[in-house]
Amino acid sequence: MGMLDGKRGLVIGIANENSIAAGCAQAFAREGAELAVTYLNDKARQFVEPVAETLNAEIFMPLDVTIDADMDALFGAIAAEWGQLDFLLHSVAYCPKEDLHGKVVDCSREGFGAAMDISVHSFMRLARRARPLMKTGGCLLTVSYYGAEKVVDHYNVMGPVKAALEASVKYMAAELGPEGIRVNALSPGPLMTRAASGIAHFDTLIDEARARAPQQRLVTIEDVGNMAAGLVSESARNVTGNISYVDAGYHVMS
Repeated sequence: MGMLDGKRGLVIGIANENSIAAGCAQAFAREGAELAVTYLNDKARQFVEPVAETLNAEIFMPLDVTIDADMDALFGAIAAEWGQLDFLLHSVAYCPKEDLHGKVVDCSREGFGAAMDISVHSFMRLARRARPLMKTGGCLLTVSYYGAEKVVDHYNVMGPVKAALEASVKYMAAELGPEGIRVNALSPGPLMTRAASGIAHFDTLIDEARARAPQQRLVTIEDVGNMAAGLVSESARNVTGNISYVDAGYHVMS
C-alpha cells in the first residue's frame, strides 16, 4: 500500500517529463494517489499528455491560470468527477524575459505585475477554489527557490516574487489551519528544467550549487517528488507553513 492510497490530487505546472511538477506527480502516483493534470494550451499539450498517460490521470484539462473561466471549468470537473480534493501542487512561475534578465530596480510595472499575478496570486486563486473540495482537510503545495531568502546572481526580480510566494504560504497556512488545510512550499536546488533555462548564466548557478552544497551533488526531480509526496501525506499532518529545502544542504552555507 502507498502512503497516498485513496487520496486525490491536482497537479498544475507540468511542462514535460523533466519538469519538477512531473517528478512530483510521478511520486504521487507511485504512492497510490489518483491525479488530475493540467496543460497550458494546445502547444503545450503534446509535451504534457504523454506524462499524464503514464500517470493514468483521470482528469486532463487545459488551464491558463490567468483565465478565471479555465479555473472554474477545472474545479467544476473535479467536483463532478470526484466531489473532493486532498492535495494540490502549484508549480507555476513566469516573468517576461526582458524583466527577468534586467536589474530589479529596472523591472517594468507590467512585468512585475505579470510575475506576481502568475507566480503568486494564481496560487491564492487556486486555493480559494480548492478549499470547498477539501472537506476533511488537505494540503496545498507550491514551489519556491533559495533566491527568495538570499540574493542569487541573475535570479533578479524572481527573488522578490518568490519571497512574496513564501510569505503567502505562511499567511495561508495560518488562515486555513483551523479547517485542516495545510500549506507548504518546496524549495529545490537548481535543476536543469525548461523553466530554469530562461535564467541567465544558469550553468554557473548549477556549478556553484554542486561545489558548495555539503553533499556536493545536485538534486533530481525524483528527490523533490519524494519530499512532495511526504508533505501531502498524513505523515506530515502537523507540518504547515513550512519551506522545505531539497538542495543537498546548499541553503545552510553562507
